[in-house]
Amino acid sequence: MLVNMKKGFYTIIFAQFFSSLADNALLIVAISILVDMLAPSWMTPLLKLFFTISYVFLAPFVGPFADSIEKGKVMFLTNSIKILGCILFFFHIHPLVAYTVVGFGAASYAPAKYGILTELLPPDKLVFANGWLESTTVVSILLGTLLGGFLISNIFSTFFLSLPIATMLNITYTYEAGLIVIVIIYILATVFNLFIPKTYAEYTILSKNPVFLLQRFLASNKILWNDKVGQISLAVTTLFWGAGATLQFIVLLWAQVNLNMTLDKAAMLQGIVAVGIILGSVIAGKLISLKNSIKVLPTGVLMGLVVPMMTLTSSIIPASVLLITIGVLAGSFVVPMNALLQHRGYVTLSAGQSIAVQNFNENLNVLFMLGIYSFLLYANFEVNTIVAIFGAFVAITMWAVTVKCARNQKKVNFDTMIGDKRAATLQK
Repeated sequence: MLVNMKKGFYTIIFAQFFSSLADNALLIVAISILVDMLAPSWMTPLLKLFFTISYVFLAPFVGPFADSIEKGKVMFLTNSIKILGCILFFFHIHPLVAYTVVGFGAASYAPAKYGILTELLPPDKLVFANGWLESTTVVSILLGTLLGGFLISNIFSTFFLSLPIATMLNITYTYEAGLIVIVIIYILATVFNLFIPKTYAEYTILSKNPVFLLQRFLASNKILWNDKVGQISLAVTTLFWGAGATLQFIVLLWAQVNLNMTLDKAAMLQGIVAVGIILGSVIAGKLISLKNSIKVLPTGVLMGLVVPMMTLTSSIIPASVLLITIGVLAGSFVVPMNALLQHRGYVTLSAGQSIAVQNFNENLNVLFMLGIYSFLLYANFEVNTIVAIFGAFVAITMWAVTVKCARNQKKVNFDTMIGDKRAATLQK
C-alpha cells in the first residue's frame, strides 16, 4: 500500500529496484560462466569478494563525492559504470575482473541511494522509508536471483538464440543471451535516475585532496564507532551484510549437496530467504519505531541459532520453511538497525559521509566472511560443518552486541540521542 511521501521517493525506489535486480541476476550468470570455465569451487565466492573490494577502498572518497553533487546525478553516473562492467563480459574478460568493475559502480552508487533518503525525509519517516528500500532491495535480490537462474537455463537460451536479434548481435554463447537482458535492465534503472528530484542539500566540502579525504574518513569512522548508539547499529548492520553475503553462497552449495539441485534450481531456492527478509522488513516497518529499534537485537541471536537446523533438512518443503524463517528473523532486525544507523550517522556526520562509513564497515566484513568461507571450501570442509560454524558465529556475535548495548544504555540516554535533530553541517 502506497503512503503519501515526498515527491521522488518512489522514483528512488524504482531506480534502486532495477539496479539491484540486474546486479543479482548478473551474479548468477557470472557464476555459470565460472562453472563453464571449470573454475574451482572456492573461486565462486570470490566473485562477491571482488565486487565488494571497491566498497572498502573507495569508502573515503565516495561519501564526499555523493555530497558534492546532486545524488540523482551520482546514481545516474554510477549506473553507467555498471553497464560498462556488464559489457566487459561480452569481450571475454575474466568474470572476476568484469564483476569488479560492476562493483566499482555499485560502491559509488550506495552513498547516494541511502543518503538521499535522509535529505528528502524527516527522521520519523526513516524506518518506513528503509522498510520500503530494504524490502525493494530484497525483492530485487529474490527476483534477480530467480531471473539469473532463468537466464542460464536451456529454455531461455534456446529461445533467445533462435531470435533474429541474436544473429544481428552475433550472440552465440548462452551466457551472452542473459547478459543482453541484464544490460537492458541497467539501462532502465539509469532512466529512472534521470527523474530523481533535486533536494538542494548543501555540504561544506573542505578539500578534495585524497590524503585529506582519507584522514577525514578515518575521523568520521572513529566518530560513528564512538557514538554509543551508532556503534550498536553499525555493529549489527556490519554483521548482517557480511553474514548475508556469505549465506547467499552457502545456500547455493547446500541446495546442490543436500537437496541434489542444479545451479539454476538452487538459485531459485536461494530466493526463498529473500521472501522471508521481505516479510520481516514489512513487519519491522509497520511495528518498530526508531525509538524502539534497539529492542530487536535478540532476534539476531535467534537467527544464528536457527541456521544450523539447515543441516537436518534434506527435502524441499521443510527447507523452504526454514529458509523463510531465517529470512524473517534477518529482515525484522536489520531494517530498524539500518534506519537507526542512518539517523545517528546523519546527526554526527553528513548523509554521504555516514553512508560511506557504513558501507566501508559492512563490506569489510563481507570481505572477511567470504574470505573465511573460500578458505573453508579450499580446505575441503563439508557444507554442513560450514553451516554450523556460520550459525554459531552469528549467534555469539549478536549476543555480544546485545550485552554491549545494555552497558551503553546505562551510560547514556538512548531516547534522547535517537531524538537528536539533523547535523548543523547541513545547510538548506
